[in-house]
Amino acid sequence: MEAAQALTPVMLAPFLLNVATVLPVFIWGPPGIGKSALVRQFADAVGLPCVSLLGSQLAPEDIIGVPQIVDGRSRFCPPTLIARDEPYCLFLDELNACSQEVQKAFYSLILDRRIGEFMLPAGTIVIGAGNRTEDAAITRPLSSALINRLVHVQLRASARDWLAWAEQAGVHELVVSYLMQRSDHLWSKPPKHEEPFSTPRGWDMLSRALFAYGPGITLEEIGILASGLLTPAHARQFVAFAKLRERAHDLGAILKGERGWPEKPDERDVLYVLVQQLRDRLIKELPDEESRVGGEARQLANRAKELVVSLARISTEMAQLVVTETESGLALPSWYTIELARALPRLAAQRAG
Repeated sequence: MEAAQALTPVMLAPFLLNVATVLPVFIWGPPGIGKSALVRQFADAVGLPCVSLLGSQLAPEDIIGVPQIVDGRSRFCPPTLIARDEPYCLFLDELNACSQEVQKAFYSLILDRRIGEFMLPAGTIVIGAGNRTEDAAITRPLSSALINRLVHVQLRASARDWLAWAEQAGVHELVVSYLMQRSDHLWSKPPKHEEPFSTPRGWDMLSRALFAYGPGITLEEIGILASGLLTPAHARQFVAFAKLRERAHDLGAILKGERGWPEKPDERDVLYVLVQQLRDRLIKELPDEESRVGGEARQLANRAKELVVSLARISTEMAQLVVTETESGLALPSWYTIELARALPRLAAQRAG
């Protein structure tokens, strides 16, 4: 559903409040991004109970009910989960994972708000959600008739929204601190083969697991948890971040000249995280145009140049990392890349090669 507009979690709430109260809505998005949780939060916000149906586990009779003989005539009796007297929020999760027969059963429910002779109570809200084909999840094509009965939007991950929620929800401090440094690791595209991948849900699960272990958790145990919930590269860097914290390495101290780069071979993963932190800070604090560089930014730029020169003596590969794009496509301002290239002829020659 590429044509549907992409909304962040903060944008989705007012959209549902204005649209879902009058029209059925379908939310597209990858697994673990928070679709189900946001719908439940919306239902709570409008004061309605949320009734969830999982499309991948439904049969047609779970919607239309089974026939009974009443006064010599047959009639379908819808299930009590749906046939309620008071309004509610009906959440059709994984709607595009159900069979074509189940999709047909939803036609009148979604468009006419009716199942056989039963009408949904006035004020009932209908919201569907599902993964996209490219998410490597269980999906089936939605019929054109069903597509045309719904208002479609896409949900996209927002690190700012998630971090704001995490602060209120009491997410583990190590997880929050890491994602404040590496917000691009909040979500990654589902892999083509079977392996864990990073999602907002995965990070929340990691937080709960860290709390379950308590303050005595070891780096090895953190590695086991992270590797079972996150994209492999993200898991390795999260463990390195935890090691960095444990060994009191700090980029701020390095920038001030109070500490140097960790040079021991067994600290290479810590060095990798620190270099990424330096790159991310430069991207955030240096303006796109050199003419707009203020005093603090110039001081940071000059100090970082010295650090990259010293870093190149330890590892040319690590020095090159400073001038590479992030996973989300962000990069240093071009004017500063040129400055680094002039300061590091060897690094510039290797980049050109």
